[in-house]
Amino acid sequence: MKVLIVVATAGEAAQFADLPAYVEVCGVGPVAAALATQRALARESFDLVVSAGIGGAYPSSGLQPGDLAVSSLIVQADLGAWDGASFLDLATLGLSVLPGAAHTGMFAAWDGAARLAAALGAACGPTLTLSTVTGTAKRAAELAQRYPGALTEGMEGAGVAHAALIAGVAALELRGVSNPVGPRDRRSWRIPEALAATRRGLEVLLGEELERWRGKSDLPLDHT
Repeated sequence: MKVLIVVATAGEAAQFADLPAYVEVCGVGPVAAALATQRALARESFDLVVSAGIGGAYPSSGLQPGDLAVSSLIVQADLGAWDGASFLDLATLGLSVLPGAAHTGMFAAWDGAARLAAALGAACGPTLTLSTVTGTAKRAAELAQRYPGALTEGMEGAGVAHAALIAGVAALELRGVSNPVGPRDRRSWRIPEALAATRRGLEVLLGEELERWRGKSDLPLDHT
């Protein structure tokens, strides 16, 4: 299986550069992620695109720093309109992220996601993408209520999934948890643990390919 890994930063890419996959640094946010993914998929063919990196976990998920989330659904969670205090999603508005078909910005994940999560002992559920990081407990609770079972929050997953959908390629999001979603407290973030969790997920995903790669003397294929 030929895998494209899309990450937001060079620091994340450095953690995965020796894996038997192609690593693309996209920059921050869903637009940057979609554009970088589209460029990579136009350059060559892949069987799976993975949005990988660190993220915050919604308190209701029960996930702690160092845990791993595997997407069952990748959601562009802030796409819609506010009507006073009410949030209206694209389904309610009768709008679509695709020009010729109905699509509300909820992207189905790769069909092997649940099996991968089981092999890892990891949580599998919706992963949310937002252009602005959540900074209050109230907002975190609102998002978790709007998207039942939501595990983590990131800024790139839906952009990667959108580009993958248009290209006809399966998509997956893997997020190592660095902190809870809510009030911003950089001192409590556990970035090394989160990156280690994400790497563990990628290693299990790549599985047999990783074993074959370790038996070779060639340098890894790295498109960072």
